[in-house]
Amino acid sequence: MDLQTINQELNKRFADPLPEFYKRRIVIWYDEEGEFADQIDDLELLNAKVLSLTENNNFVIKKTIEVDEPTQNFLIYNSMNYEKPDDNWLLDVELYSEEFRADLVAIWMDEMGIPSSVALRNQVKKYRKFLNAKSRRDDVVKLADSLDSPTKLQLAVMASIGESQRTDPISIIKSVLKAGLNSADNYLYQEFVKYEASDLFWGMVSQITGYNDVDHSLGKLAAHIILTAGSRTLPDSVFDGLSDFMTENSQLQAYCSDLISDWIHSDDADSYVSIAEVVENEMHLEKRVSKQTADALADTEILPCINRIILSKLMTDISNEIVSSESIFAIAEKRRAMVWFDDYKDYYTGIVALAKMNEFYKENAAGFHIVGAKKIWDAYTKEYYKMDTYYREFHMSYENSKKTYGGNLQDLFTAVCDKVERLYTNWYLDGLGHNWSEEVASDLEKQGFIEGIERQENFYDRKIKNADNRVYVIISDAMRYEVAVSLSEEISRDMQGKVNLSSMQGIFPTITKFGMAALLPHREINVELKNDQLKVLNDGQSTDSTYREKLLQQVNSESIVLKATDLVAMKRSERSDLVKGKEVVYIYHDTIDETSHTSEEKVFNACTETIDEIKNLVKIIVNDFSGANIMITSDHGFLYTYSPLTEESKTDKSDFAHRIIEYGRRFAILAKGEDPDFLLPVNLLSGRTDYAGYAPRGSIRIKTSAGSGMNFVHGGISLQEMCVPLIEYKHLRNSSKEYQRNKDKYDTKPVEVNLLSANHKISNMIFSLNFYQKEAVGLNREKCTYNAYFVDATGKKISDVQKIIADKTTEDVQARTFRCNFSLKSQAYDSKELYYLIIEKEDSTDLPERIEFQIDIAFAADDFGFFA
Repeated sequence: MDLQTINQELNKRFADPLPEFYKRRIVIWYDEEGEFADQIDDLELLNAKVLSLTENNNFVIKKTIEVDEPTQNFLIYNSMNYEKPDDNWLLDVELYSEEFRADLVAIWMDEMGIPSSVALRNQVKKYRKFLNAKSRRDDVVKLADSLDSPTKLQLAVMASIGESQRTDPISIIKSVLKAGLNSADNYLYQEFVKYEASDLFWGMVSQITGYNDVDHSLGKLAAHIILTAGSRTLPDSVFDGLSDFMTENSQLQAYCSDLISDWIHSDDADSYVSIAEVVENEMHLEKRVSKQTADALADTEILPCINRIILSKLMTDISNEIVSSESIFAIAEKRRAMVWFDDYKDYYTGIVALAKMNEFYKENAAGFHIVGAKKIWDAYTKEYYKMDTYYREFHMSYENSKKTYGGNLQDLFTAVCDKVERLYTNWYLDGLGHNWSEEVASDLEKQGFIEGIERQENFYDRKIKNADNRVYVIISDAMRYEVAVSLSEEISRDMQGKVNLSSMQGIFPTITKFGMAALLPHREINVELKNDQLKVLNDGQSTDSTYREKLLQQVNSESIVLKATDLVAMKRSERSDLVKGKEVVYIYHDTIDETSHTSEEKVFNACTETIDEIKNLVKIIVNDFSGANIMITSDHGFLYTYSPLTEESKTDKSDFAHRIIEYGRRFAILAKGEDPDFLLPVNLLSGRTDYAGYAPRGSIRIKTSAGSGMNFVHGGISLQEMCVPLIEYKHLRNSSKEYQRNKDKYDTKPVEVNLLSANHKISNMIFSLNFYQKEAVGLNREKCTYNAYFVDATGKKISDVQKIIADKTTEDVQARTFRCNFSLKSQAYDSKELYYLIIEKEDSTDLPERIEFQIDIAFAADDFGFFA
């Protein structure tokens, strides 16, 4: 600013109206560099006297303005620098005077709202090369809440240079590292060099992380941060010989851990993975970490290789039969709340399913030796079916894994699959199948059905014929009992009403045309051979799909048959018109059986699709048709084994080939004659035909000429084929008395998570708390994910975030507990202040729970004051 402009600015200042209660104006012109000392005498002020402060005239000037001329306006030119405030004779005058500066730095500071102080001026001058551009100054102001201290200004400058969205050191370091580990190629780091701020950056790095290498290598910095953070959860032996690359200072470890945690839980976690993989390779971390046990690695999430190593160890130990189910459950429980779990979810889900199978095996290690078919049936519908569910869960994971993964981990998973096959096929299916076959053989041979178990053939008369209200029947082809259990649980949680699951024994053979006929009204079911095709007749009439509506209408004229796919594709008005005035609505659904004809290995995924599709059908019935009475059942179940059966698991048809009327892998209908070897005789339709029925025992298949259909089969007498589910759903409207009386019973709510730990005082930077899931998931209680973390009185987050996935279905309270490890951010804590544990539902606006805590840590880190 030239002297003429300064003269104009000062005259304007002295001409302005005085502030309230002021009788004169004193302006102090600060010019610590003395740039205008030789031009002061050239000033021509119209309404003020000019005084120039020197080392020897402090007293004279103070006397002049306070005693000699108390009403005169003054401009005091001050080029002095004071080491201590006591040296400044005019300090009291400065407090009520106005400040003026005429240099570029002063103009910038005024523009940026930076308070005038020597320390702040020095910082602005130091980085004037960067602040020279208006756009960069604006960016610095925008980034900072205030610029009232050198530290805040420096952090804002570094954030602007480093293209960080926040001014905290962690964000700045993270932003620079993201741009590359080679300093020469890192464009952001080169900006620090260009604007003479690299020393500032490394000074901050040293204070924050403890990295002091004179090489100032970004690659070594990344290694230092990752190794230091890892040392908090990994065994010490992992870092043998790497002490030069890390710090043992607990406060600095906390900062490094904060930095990594902030990064891997951000939307930009992929950039961390690429950097961490470089560090893993250069430090040979995968080899080092691989020497540890899976249990020792379970709490660490900072290394991308961790999940591969844990899974590799677990699957190897599974193959060698040296890992416990409890260990698998515990490790998987920890891992699923950590980053990158979804990348390996299929593997974890698969080995957890195997662990459940192992637990089932342990509980039934003596085998299956129940006496009485009804007792076996009851055991299956209450407990044994779970093995089928676990097997389905495993193979859904295994099938999905083949689309995504490969390499060594997939090879190990295939070995796990082999173990699953042996356990399921050789032990469960063979053992339970043999027990069942022996106990039902007599009933099936004599009467063709099992005494004491509800029969599918009585379904219409028992459930539909005398129904008080309109009834909807959804028949899902090949939906077996264990799938219906999962479906009933989901309907309970998703819908508002009563759900009851029961079972019926399917008609033999358990194939579609017989099962569908059994679910239709009839007095008698029979068969006839027509054009070499065996037809199933109800009271002498065809039961093929095109005749089913006619059969229903003969009993109730207000009946209709619909296909699920057609119903879903219709507009709401079209659907409503179709069922208007109808009393019986049969809806046929076919996803599982249809999938089996094209891709057997996708049958279990089709089971999941079936659950979703039927839930949608139920919602359509309730919402579009105001339906309240819904039945869900199937024509038959199925047997599925992933691995091809051996020749010993098949029986040959050559002995009865000349008598075949119809046969499949799991049944044979023959002209009457001598019973074939290895087949169990079944009195077909209770003797109402001229033909004889036969079924293989256990899970054995009959050899056929066709190559397909060996894995997915039905038609036989196994529990999986014969046990037909029946879900009865009664929807309750809000206005109903039943609902009003039992709202809490029927309203679906997420399960709650509560703090179990009684001690609310924290005395360590790293600590653990126990939580428990208040209710079991089931009926009208659905799973929920919670986030737990600590905040101070202002709501500022002071810890990492722990995820609690509350989805436990067990009634055992001990098994519904969660142990979470928290890490406080490295900062000062006041034992007299209150801090709060926050427990909040993920992705919810519900008010979170706040629990008071005291933090009393003797050596907690204070604000470093990086550049004070």
